[in-house]
Amino acid sequence: MTDHAASRRPVQAVVLAGGQGSRLRPYTDDRPKPMVEIPGTGTPIIGHQLAWLADEGVTDVVVSCGHLAEVLQQWLDTADLPLSVTTVVETEPLGRGGGLKYAAAHLPHPDRPWYATNGDIWTRFSLRDMADFHAERDAVATLALARPRLPWGAVQTDGFGRITDFIEAPPSTFEINAGVYVFSSGFAAMLPERGDHERTTFPRLARERRLSGFPIPLGSYWRAIDTAKDLTEAARELEALSGR
Repeated sequence: MTDHAASRRPVQAVVLAGGQGSRLRPYTDDRPKPMVEIPGTGTPIIGHQLAWLADEGVTDVVVSCGHLAEVLQQWLDTADLPLSVTTVVETEPLGRGGGLKYAAAHLPHPDRPWYATNGDIWTRFSLRDMADFHAERDAVATLALARPRLPWGAVQTDGFGRITDFIEAPPSTFEINAGVYVFSSGFAAMLPERGDHERTTFPRLARERRLSGFPIPLGSYWRAIDTAKDLTEAARELEALSGR
């Protein structure tokens, strides 16, 4: 990779941390979802995210707060963080697209590309590779794509309808939006002032062939922390990874 290509990699990011986290109650009764700790780590989800972003060359992060924002802000103020963090709070609901646009307006380098991640994603893969993928395709926006494991076991059958095998929690055959993004500098101007960019901006860019998808490499860790079961599974998976 040339020095010029490396210079196009983002050094700034937005973390969307304003969700209610209602499906994670009672954990979210007194804290926002990104402040829920992964069992066994002693670190909240956002702590893992900020460490990952710093490892990938990010120096400045804007955290978009909402539900119980003061709890998250207090932790950020007292934590020993590996990068510079600014928080913003919406004074009125703007929707996902409007909230992203509002947060992006506080990035320190408006003329440079940026990463974004949902505040409930715990993952590890090379953002540098994703940024290079984005630049090579001259995309306006790039979504990380994951194949999550299904929460059920599956069966295989032969042509006669006989069951030939059982597969525990197989990966999905479909790729999904993994909640991690690379955006070019002009993307923020395309976001709605209010509303959902996934129903407006993303479909428009897809029609124009300016939206790309980066498959998270096989073997990389990815999980959305949405329910108490996800917390339990994440702790179990972390223990398995550390025992390798």
